[in-house]
Amino acid sequence: MNELHFKKISLSPPQILVIGFALIILLGALLLMLPISSTTGDSLPFVEALFTATSATCVTGLVVVDTGTYFSTFGQVVIVLLIQIGGLGFMTMATLFSLVLKRKISLKDRLLLQEAMNQTSMEGIVRLIRKVLMYSLIIESSAALLFTIRWAFDMPLGRALYFGIWHAVSMFNNAGFDLFGDYQSLTKYVADPIVNFVAMFLIVSGGLGFIVLSDLVEFRKRRKLSLHSKVVLSMTSALIVIGALVIFIFEFTNSRTLSPLGWGGKIWGSFFQSVTPRTAGANTLDIGALRQATQFFMIILMFIGASPSSTGGGIKTTTFTMLVGAVGSMIRGRTDLVLFRYRMAEERVFKALTITLLALFLVVAVAMVLSTTEDASFLSILFETTSAFGTVGLSMGLTDDLTAFGKIVISLTMFAGRLGPLTLAYAIGPKKGKELYRHPEGKIIIG
Repeated sequence: MNELHFKKISLSPPQILVIGFALIILLGALLLMLPISSTTGDSLPFVEALFTATSATCVTGLVVVDTGTYFSTFGQVVIVLLIQIGGLGFMTMATLFSLVLKRKISLKDRLLLQEAMNQTSMEGIVRLIRKVLMYSLIIESSAALLFTIRWAFDMPLGRALYFGIWHAVSMFNNAGFDLFGDYQSLTKYVADPIVNFVAMFLIVSGGLGFIVLSDLVEFRKRRKLSLHSKVVLSMTSALIVIGALVIFIFEFTNSRTLSPLGWGGKIWGSFFQSVTPRTAGANTLDIGALRQATQFFMIILMFIGASPSSTGGGIKTTTFTMLVGAVGSMIRGRTDLVLFRYRMAEERVFKALTITLLALFLVVAVAMVLSTTEDASFLSILFETTSAFGTVGLSMGLTDDLTAFGKIVISLTMFAGRLGPLTLAYAIGPKKGKELYRHPEGKIIIG
């Protein structure tokens, strides 16, 4: 009798991350399909449930049904849990349970955490995860308290507390979901300094990345920042300020956005719409009412996105910095890319270029496909596609009108954007092998 030998399946860290996120999304979709998840007691169709679960787990914020009016408290709790798990990463949450149960973190777990947090080494990875959990709890709790105090003037205290906790989690994880109903997001608080400041603080702190947050917390003791933190903070600041200035100029005379507001509202509105493409998804101005130049500019900001090891998406601020720096070096006739007096390895430049091209190909391909299946302008399709890839959640109003095919395509785009095109390429592609030889160098004419 022949013996059957089953080959042990060995999965790489990128493959485990892809499968893990997919399983969480599927579980979330099944929970959202339950009649108890809706206020009417009806079961949400599978495609809509899958879209919502993907948007929540991938911390995007694109919605096909209104979160505040369609879902019951049970459904809303499922969504905010998916946001928390998706924002921090399921491996981070698994590590939390291991630490609570005092279970030893295995080498394989550390490798997964290294991949999930986009780290170059396993050294100190568990210590970093502890900081991630601690910073998240402190920031979300503090913001929830401030939101509760502010919204207690507009609604009963219990409801204000629920809204405060829910939106603190959503904003910090750059998800963009809200409970105010009628797809209005934070538009009625466009000139409110408390809501604007707390929301923007949550979005920026979640988008900076936990490595940068750790550096900032320990700055008083160490009196210096790492190169990574310097690059992230400088580029993030530049994008926010330049973005606010551009939006202010473009929308100053727009009667549907900034024009009717006072100077305070104009400034808050400009800065919030500059911060939210950091992959947050909340908005205080009607995105569909913005001028086309502003909408296209926001597409660029959404494509860049947040920073590595954060709750946001996009190609990341560090990738964009590397590309800009490489172009600047080439124009000045220099062979080395230097940032803050440090020379960047060629491998880093190639990786930045690879991530950008993969992301660009994905966005262009999805936009071309949707332009043939959806009845909408190309700008709104490109905006929706980039928002999905960058896990932003902003929309010009197309999400509700997507066909079933369009919803599936956008769901896949959100999934690819959350994990990152390079992680997906590593998960799908063949295993890396050693280069046994090198080809002779060739020359071609460039430019």
